[in-house]
Amino acid sequence: MEALPRETIVDVLESRLREDILDGRHPAGSYLPPERQLADGYGVTRTTLKHAFGRLVQAGLLETRHGVGTRVRDYARLGGADLLPMLVRHSPDWIGEIFEVRRSIGALIAERAAGRATAKQRAELRELLEAVRTAEGGDAVQLADIDVHRALARATGNRVYVLLTNTLFNAYVPVRAALVGPFTEPRAAHGRLAPVVEAVAAGDESAARRAAEAYLTATERIMLEGLA
Repeated sequence: MEALPRETIVDVLESRLREDILDGRHPAGSYLPPERQLADGYGVTRTTLKHAFGRLVQAGLLETRHGVGTRVRDYARLGGADLLPMLVRHSPDWIGEIFEVRRSIGALIAERAAGRATAKQRAELRELLEAVRTAEGGDAVQLADIDVHRALARATGNRVYVLLTNTLFNAYVPVRAALVGPFTEPRAAHGRLAPVVEAVAAGDESAARRAAEAYLTATERIMLEGLA
């Protein structure tokens, strides 16, 4: 194996091991080679290797068994949605699957919000929508748009929807700059999102779902074009 550079050695080793696991070079369920052998192969100390292992255990990719060894965890079967940012960073192919979930969850959240939002929450949604129109720059518009969706999730009264919304947005972080397409024009971004907020504010559940589906489909198409 090629020796690793000494700068940020743990970071580099962690990245190399992570890529080897996600690429299938170390299959799920398999044990990694003995620490001394692996450390010698990468040209690092066992202490450095243990630090990298610790990070990958925290990430949900490895599990250590005292006296047995370090095994690759079956993250696809046992892992949670917190792995998504790492998986997207490894392969943007995950984005398409995230968007499929985004469409389903986003439409359901809008429908639930329309039926449950309080007057205060409806007023907040209108204020946040206006912030989309007045934001300057694609990044700022994108963040303002995210604030609206988080408020929609809160308006459902269901904390799980809030956590799911946060999880989906966190999954975009590694490629967020490439997904700015729908947000480069504030007025256009506002115009796409306004029907969702208006339907929720009116308490019209079916209209809110339809508006959310239209919004999510339109923005997804633009974002995928940006990734391509």
